[in-house]
Amino acid sequence: MNRPAMTAPAVNPPAEPMDPAPAAPSCFVTGTDTGVGKTLVSAALVRRLAQAGHRAAGMKPVAAGAQWQDGAWRNEDVEALWAAGNSGVARAALCPYLLPDAMAPHIAAERAGVRIDMMTLLDAYRHLRSCVDVVVVEGVGGFCVPLAEDFGTADLARELDLPVVLVVGLRLGCLNHAALTVEAIAARGLRLAGWVANTIDPHMAEIDRNYRALERSIAAPCIGRIPWLAGSDAAQAAHWLDLCHLEQGLHQTGVKGSD
Repeated sequence: MNRPAMTAPAVNPPAEPMDPAPAAPSCFVTGTDTGVGKTLVSAALVRRLAQAGHRAAGMKPVAAGAQWQDGAWRNEDVEALWAAGNSGVARAALCPYLLPDAMAPHIAAERAGVRIDMMTLLDAYRHLRSCVDVVVVEGVGGFCVPLAEDFGTADLARELDLPVVLVVGLRLGCLNHAALTVEAIAARGLRLAGWVANTIDPHMAEIDRNYRALERSIAAPCIGRIPWLAGSDAAQAAHWLDLCHLEQGLHQTGVKGSD
């Protein structure tokens, strides 16, 4: 079967209008590394925001790793974010670059014959933001992953200028990874609004002491500590997130109630 080439899809028209909801700040979700639960936390945040009465959508600007299903390319991260939202926007609006190979995005793009363009990403965010009250933008891998030869995820976060939520995967090495990521966020003039502790190693030695060390070292509120979950269940993870703590972090960093 012939499959269409992987390119940046055309931007879809806005979804049908829904009842108005209070303004809410969008945010950029990053992680201390690949595989620490950014998608789980991002989808859980989208669910919590939707439950709070907002039209909420997740966005994955670049997704590397897709399967051909039901006549279209599908990526599990994009699917999770789309399922969590309540805005009715099309999948394609959540991910302007969907690449087939699961590898570093700039390499996956080169293999697909695609160049990831900053303005395309920013335009896709602005379009999605115009359709909803709040967008949770999930980064790729860690904070400093390259997206093209001349820019990376950290540059995208800086251009979006959204408050940042950091996902810390609770495993050996997380203290150092968290400290380095917090420094990198601050070095780019971005606001760290909060962080989430996600248990990815249920057998981690002294896990509570490591969590308390993170609380002392990160100058932003912890908006949730997610226990070990056998599967990536965003609905279950959402129960462990506290939007009040996120709002506290937004207030402390001087972010207004809308972006």
